[in-house]
Amino acid sequence: MSTSITRRTTAAALGLTAALVLAACGNPSDGGTTEVAAASGGTVKINLSPDQNRVTTGKVDAIAAEVPEEIRKRGTLEIVDSSGSAAPLTFFATDNKTVIGVEPDIAYLVADVLGLKPHINTVSWENIFVGLDSAKYDVGFSNITVTEERKEKYDFATYREDNLGFEAKKGSGLKITGPADAAGRRVAVGSGTNQEKLLVEWSKENEKAGRKPVDVKYYQNDSDTYLALQSGRIDLYLGPNPTAAYHAATTGKTEVVGTYSGAGAGLQGLIAATTRKDSGLAKPLADALNHVIENGTYAKVLQRWGLSDEAVTTSAINPPGLPKTGQ
Repeated sequence: MSTSITRRTTAAALGLTAALVLAACGNPSDGGTTEVAAASGGTVKINLSPDQNRVTTGKVDAIAAEVPEEIRKRGTLEIVDSSGSAAPLTFFATDNKTVIGVEPDIAYLVADVLGLKPHINTVSWENIFVGLDSAKYDVGFSNITVTEERKEKYDFATYREDNLGFEAKKGSGLKITGPADAAGRRVAVGSGTNQEKLLVEWSKENEKAGRKPVDVKYYQNDSDTYLALQSGRIDLYLGPNPTAAYHAATTGKTEVVGTYSGAGAGLQGLIAATTRKDSGLAKPLADALNHVIENGTYAKVLQRWGLSDEAVTTSAINPPGLPKTGQ
């Protein structure tokens, strides 16, 4: 188990320090950069252009030899991620076609260690899992949270902490610290995500306590969601905290009014490389991740995107995740 789980458990449920405190300094389209201020202090200039100059590392023969023979012979690592634009996790560069962000950067590092050429496949969220199920893709790097339900079908190798953020229209006066604060509120969330699962659980908890349930809303994409937020059709949007903080700072129209662990109360949520169950990839993925954690290239990637506060000290295979509904 990652030592970060026990280190952060007491703070996991409520009042998490934002993983990313952003200051919008200039137009992201102006020169292909924008500046973010990390919670630890200082600023990081993010490169939004297609010329990424990614952090790289060398092949490790012993770890590469662990990769299933079929993949080794093919020579490529088929990586899948979500087509939803979610800076600074996975999004398109200023050319509107090059996939950039912390997720592809970590995927590229892992491919380096395994001696494989990374091939990014960008699909809708639900098709990530369809493609993994059919072995069309080898591994998902797409801000995928470890959950107990997903562990029945997939293996995980963790690489980041998972913190969620409630985003509201700027000046809303809202503060979300638990289920009661969301009672009766219109909250948008992505379908099939762990954010949705948590929100549904909160709604049930509110009803049991005699409060109004959460009014859960769904939209096709982020632009529709933010339009609804600005027009007052919804009160809140629950998503990954890094994307919420990034959007709030770069637009100046919203604010993060509460954070929560992606694994629920009492457990630090974790993001992980996701593979088909018993595919044989979980161990080489975890070993590759532990190698880049040890050699410092992992830290450079997180720093590059202003996400150093989401670092883990160890990649764990199938650690405890978000409990099943009702448990």
